[in-house]
This record gives sequence, C-alpha cells and structure tokens, in this order.
Amino acid sequence: MRIAPVVKLTSDQTVLLNKVAKGTSVSVRFCQRAKIILLAAEGMQDIEIAQQLGVTRQLSARWRDRFIRLGIDGLKKDAPRPGRRKKLSAQKITAIVRKTLEQKPANATHWSTRTMAQSVGISETSVRRIWKAHGLKPHL
Repeated sequence: MRIAPVVKLTSDQTVLLNKVAKGTSVSVRFCQRAKIILLAAEGMQDIEIAQQLGVTRQLSARWRDRFIRLGIDGLKKDAPRPGRRKKLSAQKITAIVRKTLEQKPANATHWSTRTMAQSVGISETSVRRIWKAHGLKPHL
C-alpha cells in the first residue's frame, strides 16, 4: 500500500481551508479540494479520503501533491491543458497569405473564401480564419 506524503498546515492555512470548505460562495471544486487537504492534514490516507468524500483515490492524491507543491493557490485552478494541435502548418498559412496578396483567381477580380479554399484544398472557414488573423480583406 502506498503511503501518501504528510500534509502540514499552518494555523492561517487551516482557518482559510475551513472557511472555503464550509463556504457557499466558492466553487464546488475548490470546496472539495479544501476538504481533501483538511482530511489529509488530519493524517488520513488517500483511499480513506476518497471513500469519505465520494471521489477517486487518484483525485485525492492529485490534490494532495498539488497542495504540497503549490500551496493553497494550487487548489484554486486546474492545471492548463495543451489544447488541440494546429492542423495547418505555418508554411501553408504563409502560402495562403502570399497567394491572397500576390495572385488573382482565373475568372474573378479578387479572391473569395470559397475560391481560395478550393484553390488551396482547405475549408472555407480556415481561409476566413487566416484572413482575419492577418487583417486581409480581398473583397475591399
């Protein structure tokens, strides 16, 4: 059985966490995290905390570790996540911008999002997003 690291609280931290744990004007997640830390400070193991609060052992261990590393500020927000990877490379975006500025379509006076999208093989929405990011308005 894994023994969880000991959590030691100062009197200020204990007062603040008790206030958060009983508070009604804080987020539910922050309240739950405060309860986890208070129980951990009493000497309970992660599995016991999980059973008492109705959460998983991993969740209890995660917030215990985060509190040990970052203190109370670490309990307030989730860790940032990486988000979705970009599908269009910087080279492709540069090529679209260059084509917009330097070339004209065969049968028109200026590019539309549809004709550019068809020309370069991406979606119309992606063309619109690229043009907006670069301040391009070929129709004007």
